[in-house]
Amino acid sequence: MTKSWEPYARHILDAIAKIRRIQARGDLSQDEILYDAALRNLQTLAEATQHLPDELKERYVDIPWKQISGFRNILVHSYLGEIDAQTILRVVRKSIAPLENAINSMLVITIND
Repeated sequence: MTKSWEPYARHILDAIAKIRRIQARGDLSQDEILYDAALRNLQTLAEATQHLPDELKERYVDIPWKQISGFRNILVHSYLGEIDAQTILRVVRKSIAPLENAINSMLVITIND
């Protein structure tokens, strides 16, 4: 297994940390700047998941990898408001922690291999 995916994993963790800092500043569903910042970081982490090895992602069946990729495409290509603040909030609240746990676990696995 190549190690070149690890910077992408760390990039995902960095984006998650930024999203948490954004949330700490206020309600992203009420603040346009916070919303845009969260959106950008979700796009960044979704893009980075595409660079993780499939054999690692297969170990984490609870993470909807294909949906994350599809979500990225919607974020990037949907300029006419198909994504709203409530959707973004729901994604952040429900999906960030499990993804963070999976990425941390991936990084630990490779250290032990």
